[in-house]
Amino acid sequence: MKDAAPGTAALACARLAQELSRLRMRTGLSMAALAKETAYSKSSWERYLNGKQLPARQAVEALCTRAQEPPERLLALWELADLEWSGRARKAARPAAGGSAAQPDSDRLGQGGLSAGRAGGNRDGAARTTLRVRAVVAAVCVVGLASVVGVVGLSTGVGKSARRASPPSVPGPGCHAQTCTGKSPQLMGCGIPGRVHTLGSQRTASTGARFEVRYSAQCGAAWARMWRSHTGDVLEVSVPNSSPQRVRAADKNDDEGYLFTPMIGAGDLAGLRVCFEPAGTGSKECFPR
Repeated sequence: MKDAAPGTAALACARLAQELSRLRMRTGLSMAALAKETAYSKSSWERYLNGKQLPARQAVEALCTRAQEPPERLLALWELADLEWSGRARKAARPAAGGSAAQPDSDRLGQGGLSAGRAGGNRDGAARTTLRVRAVVAAVCVVGLASVVGVVGLSTGVGKSARRASPPSVPGPGCHAQTCTGKSPQLMGCGIPGRVHTLGSQRTASTGARFEVRYSAQCGAAWARMWRSHTGDVLEVSVPNSSPQRVRAADKNDDEGYLFTPMIGAGDLAGLRVCFEPAGTGSKECFPR
């Protein structure tokens, strides 16, 4: 975890916060739910996603896992943001008048820190810091243009070219049909782009909350999601001869994004329906798909 950076957020830091916010929306998890599923608190996630604090590398990996996002691109962006945050990029790009750059702060080197001896090590340490800046910038550029991250091996020497990794494969669904019942569409890989679509049209409840039915043919399962909800609202999806699956908005943080019901094995979509229960009413508004 990094302290707040002085001044305005640099470009890579702002881009990282934007990308992490996009992933959080994809998962449908509120800040509170995200905190429960990771080792980082709700307030920490709020700072990370607002760009007020550089997240830990492990936090980026954790969110990528929950969003079913290959982590290489965001980890390359994190490396560049880490350089900006600590000011090492500015130090490496601005050598002193005598031709040698200032020595980076050793306690800010973070992951894969660059070590240099105190005697005669300043120039060598600065050169390797500059190499890391260039390598990370190159990796981010390659990812942005080709969706492929070049794996840069600093330990192999300056003269070798960066090795390009193959495009990461998307793992298959974690369940199918009845084995999906009661499970999370995101954690099972059923809700990722290209694997899910909306059944029917969006519905609007009397309270203004909106909801729809989602279906994944590859998973053979359906679920419902709602947004613009209020604390205590309940959404339920059901098919004949199966127990309904429900989700409840627990607090105001749940009202900020999408809330998903657990999945239901949908062998027969003809009888599928979704019901919305406004908080404190005890009555349901039900719709066929």
